[in-house]
Amino acid sequence: MQLLLLHLDDALELQPDFVRACKFAGAYQYFGKNAGQQVRLWSKQSALDDLSREIVKNRPATGKTPQLCFMGSGDFHHITALLLDDALERQSSAATLIHFDNHPDWVKFDGGLHCGSWVNSALANPSIQKVITIGVCSHDLRSPERKGANLHWLGDGKLELYPYEHPPSRVLADYGNGASYRQERGALHWKSIAEIGEENFIDHMLSRIRTEAVYVTIDKDVLAADDAVTNWDQGRMRLPYLLSLISEIGSRHRIIGADVIGDYSTPSYAGSLRTQFMKRAEIFIDQPRMRQGAETMRNINSAANHALLEVLAEYME
Repeated sequence: MQLLLLHLDDALELQPDFVRACKFAGAYQYFGKNAGQQVRLWSKQSALDDLSREIVKNRPATGKTPQLCFMGSGDFHHITALLLDDALERQSSAATLIHFDNHPDWVKFDGGLHCGSWVNSALANPSIQKVITIGVCSHDLRSPERKGANLHWLGDGKLELYPYEHPPSRVLADYGNGASYRQERGALHWKSIAEIGEENFIDHMLSRIRTEAVYVTIDKDVLAADDAVTNWDQGRMRLPYLLSLISEIGSRHRIIGADVIGDYSTPSYAGSLRTQFMKRAEIFIDQPRMRQGAETMRNINSAANHALLEVLAEYME
């Protein structure tokens, strides 16, 4: 396994014990805070392409070795699309994307990628057999069409979404029934983890992965507030259960790459005044205010990162 620390903000630098552990494990680091200010939250494709080339150019030669990346705030989740494309290029078989998140990241977004739109890019990759999104609790599932959700992937069967817990989602169009939902009386009724039961869901999830190869992306806002401090509203999953899901996946499938995001960092943007204003307006509307102190935040996030590093490293050797 090749370990990458992608410093697009200061989130990982605020966890020196975790950085030391990663360096001891042979991690290489890419420092790109200027690029991070450009691409944070959303970006034009040209800026993302430039960042992708820089990351590839500066990393050690790894061949087909799987890469595990930690990269700070969930505002950078669209960088997963770059890491996923790179992982798929380095192996020849189809893969399943396992996506742990409190948000579905499926909105339509023209002119680039948004941290809430990148799943569409993954679904469009011909090497991705299916995306399985796990753990959503957020209001993004409330009237999702009105919020720009690209729901046709559900009807096509290429996307399955299993909330941790959520009431039915009101919709206007007909999406039929899928593996993770049924449509009834103008609403999508989800097969949630809470409804299925945590232990039963493990078996159900494993039955839905039809490829040997998997890529795992983890946004820690899927976790409850006791287990992570993020820039976004958070879900209900607890860290031990997330670790058990990863272990079950890793023991039965080949993890070709993984990334972890969701550490809180103070938003900082570059670009035109209009771009900066639009991004700040968006987070003012969508992101909750910080409440925890710096030491508490560091301890909680560092503990989760250590645990995730340990379990992922076990199955990505």
